[in-house]
Amino acid sequence: MTTALAQDIDTGVGLVERRYATWTAPLQLDSGATLAPVTLAYETYGTLNAARDNAILITHALSGDAHAAGQHTLHDRKPGWWDNMIGPEKPFDTNRYFIICSNVIGGCQGSTGPASTHPVTNRPYGARFPVITIADMVRAQTRLLDYLGIQQLYAVAGGSMGGFQALEWATAHPERVRGAIIIASSARSTPQTIAWNSIGRHAIMQDPRWQEGDYYATEPPVDGLAIARMVGHVTYLSEISFEAKFGRDYQWEDSPKYTLKPEFAVESYLEYQGETFNTRFDANSFLYITKAMDYWDLSARYGSLEAAFSGSRASFLLLSFTSDWLYPTSESRLIVDALRHVDRPVQHSDITSHAGHDAFLVDVAPQRPIIRKFLEGIASA
Repeated sequence: MTTALAQDIDTGVGLVERRYATWTAPLQLDSGATLAPVTLAYETYGTLNAARDNAILITHALSGDAHAAGQHTLHDRKPGWWDNMIGPEKPFDTNRYFIICSNVIGGCQGSTGPASTHPVTNRPYGARFPVITIADMVRAQTRLLDYLGIQQLYAVAGGSMGGFQALEWATAHPERVRGAIIIASSARSTPQTIAWNSIGRHAIMQDPRWQEGDYYATEPPVDGLAIARMVGHVTYLSEISFEAKFGRDYQWEDSPKYTLKPEFAVESYLEYQGETFNTRFDANSFLYITKAMDYWDLSARYGSLEAAFSGSRASFLLLSFTSDWLYPTSESRLIVDALRHVDRPVQHSDITSHAGHDAFLVDVAPQRPIIRKFLEGIASA
């Protein structure tokens, strides 16, 4: 089973196709609400073997989607967001593993979210979409695995919010996960990360074009979403990376013009990030997904991290990065300590990088051998 339409060992998985699975049965949510129907957009790479035991689920971060690798057309400007890690002879080797990636519920890239049509009103949900959690996202993913006929995952892997989902899989569905790879992530959202997310949501909801979420027939809140993205993007980099990329360079001149208009190169960069984000992301999805991230607290749900991991059957790999101040190394160490306390097999590598939180996407070279070795070890665990 595969949605890869072509494969080139030099370029990766080649051309791929996005597919959709829909269920009419209501999905019970943590809030007490239900969601129906539910659609998940997904892509797969590689081939599911006869034993159906070589599947790896890739879970995405806040602004990610199901398109993790390959190209939809030969004219795509960029491949999938983790193309440098997925494909023949890459860590997530499509010659060996069947790779799955789906867009989370609440998203805006084909899965059911605020822009989807409400079955009763026949209009977009908007702010009438039910509030969701990381656990709700994973519940929807279990339906996808059932649909694909996969009882147990060889591994689940994700960075940032994707790490939240991987942890949820390993604790809430322990019988279905053999290995978990948690990259640049945490077992909870700290007050600082909640604060950053809150600023982003506030920017969107204060944009007059937000209209209480009912903007789909008019102009969307582009200013609010752009500001939210600019604020978020600052947290993804590090002071060292900002200095190296921009310093105090001016955009056009070598000296100040003594104006209130943007002059510095870093200002231009952040404006560009905000503008391009508006071309591919829905403001309401940003609100709902960041809220789900804020609710994330594994220890609160189980009483402690040790209790959360006590029933897990998976082997764990945690990767952190020295310059990541959004989900710093200390957060990974809390998870590692809890896993060791309950005698779960765990490996942890703290990788030196100046890229900040974005290191999990851009500094892939040091990650590759670690992940490859970990995946190979699951087979003998």
